[in-house]
Amino acid sequence: MAPVLLLWLAVSLSGTLAVDRGNFKTCDQSAFCKRQRALKPGESPYRALLETMELTNTRLTLQLINDNNKVHLLLELYRLQGNITRVKINELKPLKPRYEVPDVLIREPPTEPLSLLSQDENGVVLSLGAESQRVIVSARPFRLDIMEGRDVLMSLNSRGLLAFEHLRMRKDTQADPEAEKKEDTDPANQAETAKEEEEKVEDGMWEETFKSHSDGKPNGPSAISLDFSLPGVEHVYGIPEHADTLRLKTTDLSVFLFHHVGPQRPPDHRHLLAQCRRDLGGYQFQHSWKGTSLNLSPSFWDCLSQQYETPQTDVRWISESGIIDVFIMLGPTPKDIFSQYASLTGTQSFPPLSALAYHQCRWNYNDQEDVQTVDAGFDEHDIPYDFIWLDIEHTDGKRYFTWDPHKFATPKEMLQGLVDKKRKMVAIVDPHIKVDSNYKIHNEIRSRGYYIKNKDGGDYEGWCWPGSAGYPDFTRADMRAWWASMFAYDQYEGSMENLYTWNDMNEPSVFNGPEVTMHKDAMHGAWEHRDVHNLYGFYVQMATAEGLIQRSGGVERPFVLTRAFFAGSQRYECAVWTGDNAAEWDHLKISIPMCLSLGLVGISFCGADVGGFFKSPSTELLVRWYQTGAYQPFFRAHAHLDTPRREPWLFGPENTALIREVVRQRYTLLPYWYQQFYHAHQTGQPVMRPLWVEYPQDPATFALDDEFLIGRDLLVHPVTEEGARGVTAYLPGKDEVWFDVHTFQKHNGAQNLYIPVTMSSIPVFQRGGSIIPRKLRVRRSSTCMEHDPYTLYVALNPQRTAEGELYIDDGHTFNYEKKEFIHRSLSNLAPEAQFSTRSWIERIVILGASKPSKVTLKTAGGQESQLEFEFDASMSVLTLRKPGMNAGVDWTVTLQ
Repeated sequence: MAPVLLLWLAVSLSGTLAVDRGNFKTCDQSAFCKRQRALKPGESPYRALLETMELTNTRLTLQLINDNNKVHLLLELYRLQGNITRVKINELKPLKPRYEVPDVLIREPPTEPLSLLSQDENGVVLSLGAESQRVIVSARPFRLDIMEGRDVLMSLNSRGLLAFEHLRMRKDTQADPEAEKKEDTDPANQAETAKEEEEKVEDGMWEETFKSHSDGKPNGPSAISLDFSLPGVEHVYGIPEHADTLRLKTTDLSVFLFHHVGPQRPPDHRHLLAQCRRDLGGYQFQHSWKGTSLNLSPSFWDCLSQQYETPQTDVRWISESGIIDVFIMLGPTPKDIFSQYASLTGTQSFPPLSALAYHQCRWNYNDQEDVQTVDAGFDEHDIPYDFIWLDIEHTDGKRYFTWDPHKFATPKEMLQGLVDKKRKMVAIVDPHIKVDSNYKIHNEIRSRGYYIKNKDGGDYEGWCWPGSAGYPDFTRADMRAWWASMFAYDQYEGSMENLYTWNDMNEPSVFNGPEVTMHKDAMHGAWEHRDVHNLYGFYVQMATAEGLIQRSGGVERPFVLTRAFFAGSQRYECAVWTGDNAAEWDHLKISIPMCLSLGLVGISFCGADVGGFFKSPSTELLVRWYQTGAYQPFFRAHAHLDTPRREPWLFGPENTALIREVVRQRYTLLPYWYQQFYHAHQTGQPVMRPLWVEYPQDPATFALDDEFLIGRDLLVHPVTEEGARGVTAYLPGKDEVWFDVHTFQKHNGAQNLYIPVTMSSIPVFQRGGSIIPRKLRVRRSSTCMEHDPYTLYVALNPQRTAEGELYIDDGHTFNYEKKEFIHRSLSNLAPEAQFSTRSWIERIVILGASKPSKVTLKTAGGQESQLEFEFDASMSVLTLRKPGMNAGVDWTVTLQ
C-alpha cells in the first residue's frame, strides 16, 4: 500500500450566529483574496538559491528569491520522528516578526537526521529515512516534491502559485529613520526598495472598507498563497466542520462560500485527507490567520480507470497573514496518520463517563421551578438523563458567573436537588463581558488591563448578548490564569461540583463587528486580531477547562462544550457541537459528515443539536434525530428560545416510547462508548469514523457519509429521509460478517443491503469477531448504573477469534493516570493496573453460535462450574445466564 499522507494546515476563520450572506465578504470584496486569485499558474517568480543551502543534523535551510521584487524568503525543512516532514517558509528579514502559532503543538517536535543524496545546479535530493522516500527541491522555479520510489506523493508549488507578500513601509508616510538608514547601507535592501517603487499600489493593500467597517493595515499586504498537487488522488476529506458531504467537492471552499446548508459556523482550522485506491493523502497547515480560501481542482475524476492517465487533485490555500508552516504526515495507514497528528497536537481528552450520556438543553429553562419540573418529567416518563443545561437567561443581566436573583435565587439548592439524583448541570459562560461598573468581573479585567485593545490603545468594545461588551485577551497567559481562578467555588458563587461549563460565542462573536466578529486591527499586545483570530476560542476553552480542574484540586475531570476550536483543542476536555442548525431534514443528514470531519482532526466528542436549534421539527424528524444523535458521541437536545417546548414526552405516548427506547439504547452502550473514548485518549483514533478508516483498500467506502463506525465494531446507518420505508447500507469487508444488533440476523460483508424500516428502526450492526460490553439495567442516570452488571455480546466470525475489551475506572477522576482502572480482554491488557469494582458479568450473548452440549466456567482459582444456557436455533443465538463472575477477575468459558 502506498503511504497515506497528511498535511496539517490550521487557519482562522470568522464565526457567526446565523446565516446572512450579506454579512460575509466574497473573494472580490476582500483585497488579499482578489489579489491572490489573480495569480496565474505556471508563472512562479520564486527561485531557490542553492548556494545558500545549509544542512545540519536536524534541518535544511535554503533561501528563496522572488525575481520580481528581489525579496528573499527562508525555507526550512525538517524530518520529524514518526514519518513526518515539516516545511516552513518565512521572510528572511521581515520588517517585523510575522505571527507564528504558539501553544498548539504539545512540544517542539523531535527531529531525525536528514541526509543529502545528490546535488547539482538544478536542485537537491534528500533522504527521508524510510525506504525509497525522499524529497526533491528544484531550483528554477522553486518546487518541492516528496517521492516514494518513482511515485510522486505530493508536490508543492508545482503550479507556481506560491506567493508571499512581504511586510513593508508605506511610501506616502514618514518612514522609520532606522529602517531608512538600514536600507541606505544594505545593497540588497536598496535593490528591493527600488523594485518596490515600481509595484502597483492596489485598492485594499493598506486599508479597506466593508460596509461601515474600516480595516487599517499599517504593515500593508501580508497574504500568502501555496499550491499542492496530489497525484493519484480523487477523494479529499477534512475542513472541519464544512456543512456539506464528507468528501469535499470540486469547488472553491472558503469563509466567503462556506454557508452552504445552514447557519453552522465556518470551520476553525484546515486539515485535508485525500484518498484513491493507491493513496490516502491529507493536508493541514499551522496558521491562525483571519481569512482563508481553498480551491480543489481534480485533473481527472476516474481514479480507477485504466484508460485515463494518473488522476491528480490540485489544492490551493490562500490566506491573509502569518507564515507557511506545513506538516506532511506520511502514514502509511489512516491509523498511522491519526497517531502522527496526535503526536503533534495531542489526543482527545478523556471525558467523564456521565458526559457521554444524554443531555437536555434549551434556551432557556425559565427558573429553578422549571428545572425541577423538567427533571421530574424525565423520572415520570422513565427516560434517563445526566445533564440539564442553562443558557444565557440564567444570569443576572447576561453577567457571566452570576445568577438571576429572582429566577435562580438559590442555585445551590437547585444543584443539590440534582446531586441527590446523581445528575448534573451545565451553565453557559461566554467570553464577552458586560461593560458595567457594578460588575465584579468587568472591573477586575479592566483594572488588570486584560481587555483586548483598539488600535488606538483603548479597550475594545463590541455588541453582544449583554449589550456593550469588552473582550478579555485570552492570548495572555496571565489573563487565562485569572479566568481559571474565577471558577473556584468561593469566586463563582452558587456553583458546586456538579456544575460544568459551556463556552459559546467564542469565535469571538461581535454582533456589530465586520463579518459578525472582531475588527481585524484590534490588538492583542503586539499582534493584530487578524493574526490570532482562531486561537481566541481555543484559549477561552483552555482557560475554562483549567478552571474546572483547579477548583477540584486537580482531582476531577472537567467537561466543557465549546463552539470555537482549533488544532489542539481536543486536549482541553473539549466537546464540540455543529452550531446553530435548524429543524430540517438536510441538517439532520449533514450532522453525520460534519462530525466525521471533526473526528479526522482529533476532535471525537462531537454532536448536533437534536431536533434542530431553529424552527420546530415534525414528530417524525424529532424521533429520527434522537435515533441519530443517540449514536453520535455528544448527545444533546437543544432548542431556540422562540420554539415550542419539546421535552421528549410532549409528542404523544407513541413518540415518547420511541424516544425513550433510543435514549435507553444509548445508556446500555455506555461501557462501549467509554471504552472508545479511552482508546481515543490513548491513541488519537477517532471514536466516530468513516468506513474507509477501517477498510482503506475498499473504494466502495470512499464516498460514504450516510453511515459510520463507532470504534471498529459497530456500524450505524441512521434513517435521515422523510417518510423512509427502507435504507440501503453498505456492509464492508469481504471476509466480514455483520449482525443486526436488534434482530441478531447475520449478513455477509462486501454488499449493499436493503433494510426495510419502520419508525422504531435504527439500523445498527455488530462486526463478527467482536465482543461488546453493555449494561442492560438502565437507571435514571449513568452514575446510578456505576456498579450494575455487564452483559457481553459476542459476535462470531468463522474466519477469526472473537476479541473484545472491558474498560472500567471510577468514571470521573484523573486516577486512571495512576493505573487505577481495569482493562481486560481475553487476556489482561493492563496487568499492572489496580482497581476494584462491584460490577459483575450477568449474561453472555453469543451471536452466530451452534448449540453446545454443555458450557463450563473456570475461574482464576481453578474452580469449575456448569452454566445454564438457552439456544435460539432460528437465530443461532446462545445465551449464557448468570455466570456471576466479578468484572475484574480472570475467567474462561468453554463450549462443548
